[in-house]
Amino acid sequence: MIEIYPAKRIITMDRSNKSTQAVAVLDGRVLGTGSLESMKALGTHRIDDRFIDHVLMPGFVEGHCHVSEGAFWAYAYTGFFPRADPQGRIWEACESIPAVIQRLKQSDSSKGHIAAWGFDPIYFEDQCRMTRQDLDAVSETCCVGVMHASGHIMNVNTLALEKAGLMRQGIEHPGIPLDKDGYPNGELKGPDAMTMVGRYVGFDREAMAGDEAAMWRFASLCVRAGVTTATDLANLLPDDAVEMMLRVTASGSYPVRIVAMRRFQAMSPTELVERAMALKQKSTDQLRLGAIKAFVDGSIQGFSARLRWPGYYNGMPNGLWYTPPEHLALLYEGALANGLQVHTHTNGDEAIDLAIHCFTQALRKQSSADHRFVLQHCQMGDEAQFRKMQALGLAVNLFPNHHYFWGDQHRTITLGPQRAQRMNACASALRAGLVMGIHSDAPVTPLAPLFTAWAAVNRLTASGVTLGSDECISVDEALYAITLGAAQTLHLDHEVGSIAVGKRADFAVLEHDPYEVPPEALHRIKVWGTVQAGRLFPASL
Repeated sequence: MIEIYPAKRIITMDRSNKSTQAVAVLDGRVLGTGSLESMKALGTHRIDDRFIDHVLMPGFVEGHCHVSEGAFWAYAYTGFFPRADPQGRIWEACESIPAVIQRLKQSDSSKGHIAAWGFDPIYFEDQCRMTRQDLDAVSETCCVGVMHASGHIMNVNTLALEKAGLMRQGIEHPGIPLDKDGYPNGELKGPDAMTMVGRYVGFDREAMAGDEAAMWRFASLCVRAGVTTATDLANLLPDDAVEMMLRVTASGSYPVRIVAMRRFQAMSPTELVERAMALKQKSTDQLRLGAIKAFVDGSIQGFSARLRWPGYYNGMPNGLWYTPPEHLALLYEGALANGLQVHTHTNGDEAIDLAIHCFTQALRKQSSADHRFVLQHCQMGDEAQFRKMQALGLAVNLFPNHHYFWGDQHRTITLGPQRAQRMNACASALRAGLVMGIHSDAPVTPLAPLFTAWAAVNRLTASGVTLGSDECISVDEALYAITLGAAQTLHLDHEVGSIAVGKRADFAVLEHDPYEVPPEALHRIKVWGTVQAGRLFPASL
């Protein structure tokens, strides 16, 4: 039977029919949109008027996040800003290293390790760094690990280093800084260094990929945020994890479509392409597989991103290269030849240059129509780079949440006042004609597309400074970027991203109309919940 949902307003993001009063759903798809009377004429129906005082939008598409946020909520949160967990509980901020240590001491150690996440010393006075000795004060009998907010740095205690065979002098690794005595100081930078210790402190990527409870916690966050399609943008996807994800997403009560990408790690480019092809054959409506995630550099606030001259504003050495150029070019070439999409992490402008160069080389050898490879974050992208990207058919997914969470630090510490103005240049990207999404990178920042849209529209830092007013975009452009634009970056715009006949019946249900509230209040709009493939999921449950 046809289900008809009248609403206060339905914002379709469909240019041919931008706003309607009712939507008809049949078998999980949109059968029609228009007036209530015209929907009744479609056939035998049932009218559900629970949204009569609400606003419907296409279900939000989070084009860059990680299901690991669900896993992280099994650990202590130690971030600088308060944050809501999947149950809606607010965790208070940790605004100093002693506060972090105190929270760790209160944490569960029954599994033989103590883990926490969200830490970021760039907020602290004098950018105070944590050492292994700080974490030794938490426990000398349990391994202790604290993941930074960026996900690119981790601090561990002495026991964890000993377990990993790293508590020795003479280590020469760019991701393992040493103390004055020549021993690791407990800070590990980049995936290579973190992987060596991760399994001892609760951050084993393969184990986290197979965490079924984490999948459900992540789903709760999605419903609260209005998200109906979300990425898992750096999963190692071992066989047992894939089987678990297929089982969980096949449940009639799982409320979100997951697009999981295999991380470029622990495989050659050729092996990874073969693995992605095999995964693609297992895709379902609720779990999309076959795309690849590559990394070029690290994070700007973690000083591991690669910047062009003059480098970091405070004089820190340039960041890390995560992938050799020849491997990146081979990966691109192999993916193009096999119709696979690659999303590439690039934060610094030097990293963006390298990705563009490698992709240009690959495209000369292997042409491909509508490949739609995506540069993710692309935070320091400038107009010249955007023009090159558009000519190459590349898309972009920018990270405007950074303006709020690290904008003040970028102005005064990492980039300086001039370069910080052009970070996440959404207006320039749209002017260049790029397909563009915007994202949260959860768990790096909270999963909340309306907040991300607010950040792109207003570009305010936490202290209230407007970070580059010329790069502010309109509310309409921001809403496009969290719906149809994000769907385009995933090659899913034929299925989701707008409310149109034949598309999935995926809706975000809002308490207020985003076009009627002041732009500065966009992030305060409450989400009732979601409709996903025609199934209703209230956030209050």
